[in-house]
Amino acid sequence: MLLLACVSLATGVVGLFVPGLPTTVFVLIAAWAAARSSPRLHRWLLAHRVFGRLIQDWQAGGCVSRRAKWNATLAMAVCAAVLLWLNSRWWVSMLACGCMGAVLCWLWLRPEPVPR
Repeated sequence: MLLLACVSLATGVVGLFVPGLPTTVFVLIAAWAAARSSPRLHRWLLAHRVFGRLIQDWQAGGCVSRRAKWNATLAMAVCAAVLLWLNSRWWVSMLACGCMGAVLCWLWLRPEPVPR
């Protein structure tokens, strides 16, 4: 589990800089795995300046902040625009845009955390 936590966290950090690679899901997987294998890493993640609030909100009921929702929407819109601009096969573009649209619908239906 500790290896999964470390690999997921590393992938999430890479996702901060690579368009199209999600950060949030990998950070949440890292927190889940760390909670089961390394209390020290889990505490560090919960206290982290960037990831801590995201993890705490998710663990408190699957909540996602409005800012995170807008960031994900913007990132997916940029990825969709690049995909369409590159003139890849039409069905690949439509499949990817459809998946991003479905994820965005699910994401915007998630509750938002209570202001602290």
